[in-house]
Amino acid sequence: MRRPFFAVLGGMGTLATESYVRLLDARTDAHADQEYLDYVVFNDAGVPDRTAFILKRSDEDPVPAILDDIDKATAIGASFLVLACNTEHYFFDRFQERTSVPILHMPRLAVREMSQRFPAHSHPRVGFMGTEGSRAAGVYRREVEAAGYVFVEPDDALQHRVDSLIYDDVKGGRPLDPQRYRAVIEAFLAEPYECDVVLLGCTELSVFNERFPMPELPLVDAQSVLVDETVRRAKALLAD
Repeated sequence: MRRPFFAVLGGMGTLATESYVRLLDARTDAHADQEYLDYVVFNDAGVPDRTAFILKRSDEDPVPAILDDIDKATAIGASFLVLACNTEHYFFDRFQERTSVPILHMPRLAVREMSQRFPAHSHPRVGFMGTEGSRAAGVYRREVEAAGYVFVEPDDALQHRVDSLIYDDVKGGRPLDPQRYRAVIEAFLAEPYECDVVLLGCTELSVFNERFPMPELPLVDAQSVLVDETVRRAKALLAD
């Protein structure tokens, strides 16, 4: 009898996909081939840019390609789906309406984790690092504010620095510079933002966090949280 498996949907950058899979395999705590999880990855590199579409800089709609991936994952019997691109959660309701298979909601999982590690009463101000598309679409704002936090967006100058980490460094293939990455985080923690915690809401930023972990800083990495929930759910399926 075939073991239950899950599917990782396409749309995030290829390097971010690799980062997710590396973390997934590492946290599975497997000691033999058969102890790893069963999953299918749709590394759909052709999905049009989500931010460009949301900001109306492009008329190439990414939704049809992702819906096609959802249809395929549903047809082959995936037990649950992982939407590992933060910006794509702008379209989450349309995706979930397409299938009866549950889709993990990364922003909600990240905010739940943040509430446990950095409660709103002691860490009220949350700085958001993500794409312009996620910032404009309010992908995280709704979840963060509903949990009782103050949502702090970067101004255009700081957003440009965040975008450069995402598009020039990770997507563009430039060598990753931990000092550049840390300087942006520290800008959120300093005046005028004075954030109590910084939320990494882009899987390209999660690539930085995997390569250069900074546990001394108050960070919540949405992709890392998603990996933990993926492992938990997959192992629960195997235990049933």
